[in-house]
Amino acid sequence: MAVADDLQRWPKAHPRAVTTILSIIGYALVIGAFGGFLPLPEFSRGTVIFLGDAIAVVNTLALTAIVAGVYFIRNDQVRKHRAAMLTAFTLIMFFLVLYLLKVGGGFEKAIDAQGAVWIAYIVMLAIHILLSALAVPVVLHAVVLGLTHSPAELRDTIHARVGRVAVAAWGLSLALGIVTYILLNHVYGWTPRGHSAGLLLLLLSTRPSSAARPIFDRE
Repeated sequence: MAVADDLQRWPKAHPRAVTTILSIIGYALVIGAFGGFLPLPEFSRGTVIFLGDAIAVVNTLALTAIVAGVYFIRNDQVRKHRAAMLTAFTLIMFFLVLYLLKVGGGFEKAIDAQGAVWIAYIVMLAIHILLSALAVPVVLHAVVLGLTHSPAELRDTIHARVGRVAVAAWGLSLALGIVTYILLNHVYGWTPRGHSAGLLLLLLSTRPSSAARPIFDRE
């Protein structure tokens, strides 16, 4: 019993350490997937496309939950705020599973666009990826504080300040991810390419094609 109590008290007393551990695990999983170190299965093209669509749905639901959470806390509805943010966090954990499976699925997509459209897409995609990576410890710290402290105790922590940063980074990242998904899959179309090994390779390999494919020429 004493050991269980200690295990419950430790995260509350050391939220930064818990955040660091969970962040390292998250980064390791993503790096392992991109580097081919995780034993992820390869799927058919249709399954990879389905995973991409499912990720977009999950991200949309997560963004909706975040917006709802902001609305609730601004109206002093703490319980609803907590429920909305935990829903968003659960959806992001589900996104991570889908994303890791998609990375190991067999191919990535390159948008069929040129000029200003391609530049705008790449800029949005880069910001989306960068914010996704930078938001991890901030989001986790806000969640850890929220789960280990009562509403009254949270007033004496940096939860509100960290939460505002987390919402801004997390929300913008999700919004840009949704926009780039729509452009890639429902506006300009795409061509398949090999696995990506990170943001640099992504930007280098996702270059504009010499001639864009017709919008209806998509799988």
